[in-house]
Amino acid sequence: MATRKQRGRPPHTDILTPGEWRIVEAVRHGMSNREIAARRAISLDAVKYHLANAFAKLGLADRKALRRWDGVARGSALSAQETKMGTELQMGPLGQIARRVKDVAAARRWYGEVLGLPHLYSFGDLAFFDCGGVRLFLSQDSAAGQNESILYFKVADIRAAHAQLAARGVVFVNAPHMIHRHDDGTEEWMAFFNDEEGRPLALMAQVKA
Repeated sequence: MATRKQRGRPPHTDILTPGEWRIVEAVRHGMSNREIAARRAISLDAVKYHLANAFAKLGLADRKALRRWDGVARGSALSAQETKMGTELQMGPLGQIARRVKDVAAARRWYGEVLGLPHLYSFGDLAFFDCGGVRLFLSQDSAAGQNESILYFKVADIRAAHAQLAARGVVFVNAPHMIHRHDDGTEEWMAFFNDEEGRPLALMAQVKA
């Protein structure tokens, strides 16, 4: 007797579907629903739908709780990485410096052609340059000049570094979250916090698949 094929999408072994994870990571990065919809080229209703499902599955009440939720997608490279909580924390070297600009196209020409910095890649209103081994990240913001640059410290194990700094009293804006997966499978993870005067800092880690 022939077996009937199951219709619909196959069941997921993770707590969230891949689509829900993409929305959750964007929210944990501080993006609004409209920004996520524009960046992902999906409808605002689709963003709201995935977000509502994620809140229900995780038992979280709002975006603030979601940003500090420390879940990791089961299929990610970071999930497969062994976390060594007893390892001494080593911050740095600097992996990235972020700066907001009013016109990213003009800034891309100036940093690339005038300063001669090697252009790495661009995504919409984001541009990345190599500054002697440190990545310079430019993002377009009409209110540029109001915020300080962000320093990103490289760490070998972002989950362990996050836990150790939190134990020392550092208050994080969000939990470690994946912001990008490169074509070769390398994942970029970040977690943001502030220094004693409220200036923005971040941990960053590149995790290879």
